[in-house]
Amino acid sequence: MKPAQQAVLKDLVLIGGGHSHVAVIKSFGMNPIPGVRLTIIAKDIHTPYSGMLPGLVAGHYNYDEVHIDLRPLSKFASARLFHNEAIKINYKNKTVLCNGRPPVPFDLLSINIGSTPRIDVVPGAENFATPVKPISRFVDRWDRLLKRIIENPGSHQIGVVGAGAAGVELLLAAQFRLQNTLRELGRSSENLTFHLVSKSKRILPGFPVSVGERFEHILKKRNVILHKGVEATEIKDGILLLSDATRLELSEVLFVTAAKAETWLGDSGFEVDENGFVKVEDTLQVLNHPEIFAAGDIAHVINHPRPKAGVFAVRQGTALGKNLRRVLLNKSPKPFSPQKLVLALVSSGDKYCVANRGAFTLGGKWLWLWKDWIDRRFINKFSVLPKMSQDETLTFDPALAKSSTIKEISNIAMRCGGCGAKVGASVLNRALSELKPTPRDDVLIGLQDPDDAAVVEVPQGKVIVHTVDYFRSFIDDPYLFGKISANHSLSDIFAMGAEAQSALAIATVPYGIETKVEETLRQLMAGAMEMLKDANAALVGGHTSEGTELALGFSVNGLVDKNRILRKGGMQPGEVLILTKPLGTGTLFAADMQQKAKGRWIDEALSSMILSNRSAADCLFEHGATACTDITGFGLLGHMIEMIKPSGVDVEINLSALPIMDGALETVRLGILSTLQPANVRLRRAIRNIEEAASSELYPLVFDPQTSGGLLASLPTEKASDCINKLKALGYSKSVIIGTVKKAGSDLEPVTLHA
Repeated sequence: MKPAQQAVLKDLVLIGGGHSHVAVIKSFGMNPIPGVRLTIIAKDIHTPYSGMLPGLVAGHYNYDEVHIDLRPLSKFASARLFHNEAIKINYKNKTVLCNGRPPVPFDLLSINIGSTPRIDVVPGAENFATPVKPISRFVDRWDRLLKRIIENPGSHQIGVVGAGAAGVELLLAAQFRLQNTLRELGRSSENLTFHLVSKSKRILPGFPVSVGERFEHILKKRNVILHKGVEATEIKDGILLLSDATRLELSEVLFVTAAKAETWLGDSGFEVDENGFVKVEDTLQVLNHPEIFAAGDIAHVINHPRPKAGVFAVRQGTALGKNLRRVLLNKSPKPFSPQKLVLALVSSGDKYCVANRGAFTLGGKWLWLWKDWIDRRFINKFSVLPKMSQDETLTFDPALAKSSTIKEISNIAMRCGGCGAKVGASVLNRALSELKPTPRDDVLIGLQDPDDAAVVEVPQGKVIVHTVDYFRSFIDDPYLFGKISANHSLSDIFAMGAEAQSALAIATVPYGIETKVEETLRQLMAGAMEMLKDANAALVGGHTSEGTELALGFSVNGLVDKNRILRKGGMQPGEVLILTKPLGTGTLFAADMQQKAKGRWIDEALSSMILSNRSAADCLFEHGATACTDITGFGLLGHMIEMIKPSGVDVEINLSALPIMDGALETVRLGILSTLQPANVRLRRAIRNIEEAASSELYPLVFDPQTSGGLLASLPTEKASDCINKLKALGYSKSVIIGTVKKAGSDLEPVTLHA
């Protein structure tokens, strides 16, 4: 049995993708435990390596070089990746409460979410200062600062509060980058002023005096203004006040001060220290909660307190992974003692570095090269992943669960055999008990009624539009898949100008023990119900079965006036063609399966798929659309041909105008295409100028199958501009005119693709 098809006995949930957790994820990819499902809940899909942040700011690295992409790493580990933010832990019910989605259950939990500078104690700092953590937000703010200085030639004053290693490195890196940038633009850097505020009477107080003296010399040489032995007392818009009454006029204030933890940890009932960090045993288990672990900055190891530095989180990763594995297999975890002395490599922005370990201190440019090698090697450990063969002979470890449970799973697998055995009534009822269908007066008998079928009323003057869709999951998050599947099914209704009325669900959930099946079904239908409610469609029933993989579809009814039906046929010569969403889901998710898609690409694609076509359809109808269809499995060209044939017209498409999802061109260039692509390519016979068309790198994307794609519509040219503007205002930011409708010519091929 393949790991992806194995029943789940235990859920291991990781909150955060920090330095410790990436090691855990990789270890489970290298050596999985059959029956253990790994789930990562991460606010940021691209987790930054803190040691390389100064290099990013200085311009020595690009974004991808300093970030670990959790998406391919999760794929490598066959783990579920939920892009969401944990907001509380209910340890009594063993669930993680998240922002805007159903709670996530766990049997074993680990937390590695890092920390943020403590700016709440300085009035105005939360509104007018930029903390260096979370790094993802800082990077965005830094990019805006860089752009602002480039676009505005005037004077700029930048202050950094906090003179530890991170603060000193950040200031010197920022200075180096900004001065170099202005120099490259032929501008003077004399209008740039830098201030460093140190609470201590010396900078780098956590290091030997010799290290601080080295960097103080560097700072003075670079004309950085030092403020030692003072604290920030208040920040106003453009003003930083210090405890010695100094008033600094600054265009940007960066905070790199003492760290604090997220407040929800204490609110969850954990024992925390004065800064909110979770108290843990030597085993990294949270006090009084042996089923919960914590590591990295967020953890306060009672017997071994250490500074909040990435090096300690990295070292904890191996120990954490081993202890999680031991507890899952009912073994006692082992204590972990962190090293007392660490090698610190502090850079000065200009590819110069100072090394310190204990009393040993050394500086030089060659040390920066050494640091660069160390940092890149760390990133590559989690970015360049080995190919792992799937072992179909894997069996459950008897220590993972009771023998009766393992026997139950084996019986279920034999009984099911992929045949779609029906889910038990009790499981189904519990999973659906919290879901409240949209109330509609025209639904006479629905989900809450014990009858054999639903009964809906057709209002006078309306006709029924009926469609059905069903497909297996291509993502690891059942909640998101539920939303996408419902949205995909509803799109046929909207494309015909109808309003959704009712839906029947057809679901297949992976076989397993009742609690796991129930939870998967609950997550799946919660997501679907959100989209149905948004469409004002009532879920009136369905059928749920067990199988080897997750799948979901809907049979949807819609209502429409006879004179308002939008059909595929109806395009008129002289009209323009509008596409409301970008293309690329087929190639992107094919790449995702191969661990070659970046997390941000997939995030954008998911956002597009979740965007309902309901408002777009209304907008197109209001602007006089004469024909419409949604772009799904046949790709743009396939669905376009379905409009051309009944309309009796030709079309000309401008390939350069096609809206394309980020990353889709990159994956196409790699030759990564959907398995449906070859069937769609057969329709190239409809293209009149195939040689010219094929010369464009966008050409493969006209065949790319879409899931929950946009709408393709024809409408009068004079109304197109207003329609596009309104579509963008409604949230369809990639809406664009892609071509024109022409009178049918004498050629057999009706489609011309201009490169």
